[in-house]
Amino acid sequence: MEEKQGKEGEKRKMAHFAGVKKGNPKNKKKLCSDQHSFLLPPFLLACHLKFSSEVSRGFSLLLCAFHILDIMWNLVWLVHLPLLFLGVFSKTISKPDTVNIGAIFTFSTINGQVAKIAMEAAVRDVNSNPTFLGGKKLAISMHDSNYSGFLGIIGALKYMELDTVAIIGPQSAVMARVVSLLANELHVPLLSFTALDPALSPLQYPYFIQTAPNDQFQMTAIAEMVSYFGYREVTVVFLDDDQFRNSISVLGDILAEKRCKILYKAALPPDPTQDVIKNELIKVRSMESRVIVLHAYATSGLLIFDLAKSLGMMDSGYVWIASTALSTVLDSKSPLPPNTAKSIQGVLTLRPHTPDSERKRAFSSQWNQLSNGSVGLNPYALYAYDTVWMIANAVKVFLDHGGNISFSNNSNLSRLGGGTLNLAALSVFDGGKQLLSNILQTNMTGLTGPMSFNPDRSLINPSYDILNVNGAGFQQIGYWSNYSGLSVESPEVLYSKLPNRSSSNQQLQSVVWPGNTTIQPRGWVFRNNGRQLRIGVPNRVGFKYFVSHVEGTNKIQGYSIDVFVAAIKLLPYPVPYKFILFGDGHKNPSYAELVDKVASNVFDAAVGDIAIVTNRTKNVDFTQPYIESGLFILAPLRKLNSSAWAFLRPFTPLMWGVTAAFFLIVGAVVWILEHRINDDFRGPPRKQLTTILWFSFSTMFFAHRENTMSTLGRMVLIIWLFVVLIINSSYTASLTSILTVQQLTSNIKGIDSLIASNDPIGFQVGSFAENYLSEELAVSKSRLVALGSPEEYAMALENGTVAAVVDERPYIEVFLSTYCKFSIVGQEFTKSGWGFAFPRDSPLAIDISTAILNLSENGDLQKIHDKWLNNDVCGSKRSQSDSNKLQLNSFWGLFLICGVTFFLALLVYFCMMLRKFGRYFPESDDSSIHSSSRSARVQTFFSFVDEKEESRLPRSSLGNKSVVGQRRPASRQNYDVLRIFPNLAGGMEMAIRVQIKAVPALIEGGFRPNSIA
Repeated sequence: MEEKQGKEGEKRKMAHFAGVKKGNPKNKKKLCSDQHSFLLPPFLLACHLKFSSEVSRGFSLLLCAFHILDIMWNLVWLVHLPLLFLGVFSKTISKPDTVNIGAIFTFSTINGQVAKIAMEAAVRDVNSNPTFLGGKKLAISMHDSNYSGFLGIIGALKYMELDTVAIIGPQSAVMARVVSLLANELHVPLLSFTALDPALSPLQYPYFIQTAPNDQFQMTAIAEMVSYFGYREVTVVFLDDDQFRNSISVLGDILAEKRCKILYKAALPPDPTQDVIKNELIKVRSMESRVIVLHAYATSGLLIFDLAKSLGMMDSGYVWIASTALSTVLDSKSPLPPNTAKSIQGVLTLRPHTPDSERKRAFSSQWNQLSNGSVGLNPYALYAYDTVWMIANAVKVFLDHGGNISFSNNSNLSRLGGGTLNLAALSVFDGGKQLLSNILQTNMTGLTGPMSFNPDRSLINPSYDILNVNGAGFQQIGYWSNYSGLSVESPEVLYSKLPNRSSSNQQLQSVVWPGNTTIQPRGWVFRNNGRQLRIGVPNRVGFKYFVSHVEGTNKIQGYSIDVFVAAIKLLPYPVPYKFILFGDGHKNPSYAELVDKVASNVFDAAVGDIAIVTNRTKNVDFTQPYIESGLFILAPLRKLNSSAWAFLRPFTPLMWGVTAAFFLIVGAVVWILEHRINDDFRGPPRKQLTTILWFSFSTMFFAHRENTMSTLGRMVLIIWLFVVLIINSSYTASLTSILTVQQLTSNIKGIDSLIASNDPIGFQVGSFAENYLSEELAVSKSRLVALGSPEEYAMALENGTVAAVVDERPYIEVFLSTYCKFSIVGQEFTKSGWGFAFPRDSPLAIDISTAILNLSENGDLQKIHDKWLNNDVCGSKRSQSDSNKLQLNSFWGLFLICGVTFFLALLVYFCMMLRKFGRYFPESDDSSIHSSSRSARVQTFFSFVDEKEESRLPRSSLGNKSVVGQRRPASRQNYDVLRIFPNLAGGMEMAIRVQIKAVPALIEGGFRPNSIA
């Protein structure tokens, strides 16, 4: 077992003292190992404290310890020294062909027993090959510390005197700290697979090596199990020594990363008595958390489980997770005694994972022969075997590279020669640094699988089996690995895949929990053995639909109360509670103060119309919102009377202006496109202007009589008629609404206009709206007016005391269900909801949230809402106050399409005109023509565009001053002949239009303008 227990240990001590008095040498020898604490506790305490806190002065403190040890040794030398050297050590004489290693364990413990058997087997296997160490033999010396830190130190000192190259052990982290200081000074590597304190830093203890996964990984596995099962609080029971204390500290840090926490730490003495354990377990039982993590030696752990069962703490509702000490009992002491098996039913525990292999199976098959059936095989036996081989391989490399095992005296210790301790005999291993380096470079496959070290000196691929105690044995329900977390697949399978620590990938098989149930416990109960929860509820004055106290009774009712009661009924466990009114009943209480009462544990929860806002969530946990909320503006409204100009209301002035402009633009565009080819768009300027205006506005009613002949004109007209259709439809609908539906309007349009108005603003007493307006929106508090009831709302709005009221949506909906002369203006400018407040990290908040979601899904939440809040007596009398005017923003897309279409049509038209103009009037190569006025050509172009296009005969030569005649409309029976001749004085071109009134046959008969002189 891992430690001595109270009364049994005391009896053994008394028996030993009795033996000494009677002169029994055997008992005298035992007294040396068991009763040293009566003589030396001051030395152990001082030595430990100094070495732990002032390691930087390790050597000087070591000398100090030796002096103290020398003085005390003289006191007991005559009585104890012969016995010590006769009975405590199994000494191996050092020979030139022998490599000495030592081991310091308590061999009466489970791990000590299996380690001794495994280490001896490993030494035999190493020596079975005489050439492995170059003809040298590996010799191991075992030292039994017998639960004593003092004897462990003595053993280490003896090994340092016997030219030992490495020491395996010690078994506990407390002893490892002290012995590591010796190892640091004398350069002797210290390897341990049981002293797994995560705080044993390689920087502080460079010669100390942990050859099994340290407790940081074990605590990580436990934290991930807690998180996997959905628990947020745990209670830990542990032995208060360095290793367990530091491991629990690591557990707390990892749980915090997963948003969990340790609710209570039950620290026990390293050698606790039944009374101490029982008193501490009673405290644990009174805690809210029912998830208990046990971190102790095997003997103490079994005693704790036995007492917990007697206190009813192994029944259903509890969750127990034990560290690896319990798994050593399950492996090495199976089958367990019936009483022991009953006391640990349903417990989850961890076991270091060692992959299956042929070597491991062969070793397991030989174990019964090696142990004579005295103890079962557990993973720590495999680690002990591999640790010996790790040292042997390192020594082999050392010797193969020409290393020489030699020791030299420490000059500082030589000056301390003399005295009974003979400190000068302690020697420094000259090759210790190189051997340490060889050990850290280990890369081998042992019984525990691949073994090598990470840069931080931790073993690669740490992993654990997860066991569930069930019946007389246990069932493995999964694995934990530092690679992929929790899994039902072995780590060796996962190593071939990409790491995946997502929550969906974390899996374990089903668990049989304490109480022999497969239903997962919720992991917590109400504190103080289920006393009634103190539920604070606001004692409201107004808006009693939500929370109200029935006068003359203790009954509290309302929408919020019914939601809470319905949620409580859905929980899978009973919840005793009582409502406590908060407030004086004369005015609404402060909801911020109500929430603070929950945070300070005056109330266990707060139920009511409590808004979930940021400042409150810093102190308490809220449930899922059971109703949507948010701030709205409530304002008085005046009716819009009908007038002679009501027909202008559908459009804003800007909309009217843009629409009229586009009517004119479309007329101009169509005129440009149709002017040359369409007689309807020709004539005197006055007539053409009238045509443009008439055509433009007649399209509004689709009454235009002018036909379009060009493709571009028709395309423009189609787009415009579509726009007109949309505008007409929208105008008609809006005007109908204005003239047939009663409209309400207000000077307040939204939160921006309310803030800018400098008018007084009303808010509900106790609401967070006051702080939001003053702190978030910077509204002066002088403008804020406190109101307490719907009646005060209506009165203040009607007489102008406030311009508007800012309140939460549910209150405003209740108000408007009765008061029809008011309405919401603007949009909701905050988003929030109402929930129930619980203390931080309360598991009840999560369960109530789940229940609220169930109420929402099954429709019960809506039924409760309709029962209390669906009493609208105004009906259709009230309409929304938002303006029904149509804005330009609603139509800018249509106008954009029209504008782009107009532009493209005109662009294409002018390109075509330029092409035709160039065809009929090519520029002359004559220098005199080049020098003529360019403005004349521009005028010619506009004249060309203005003319109606019927037929043209292009002329190819301007050198002989040929002209192209154009046929005029038949009604006029006249033709324009363009004659171009040089202007000799100015060197410029002139165009003389000669109007010839003649019959068309003149042109057809070959009339030539050149004949006119």
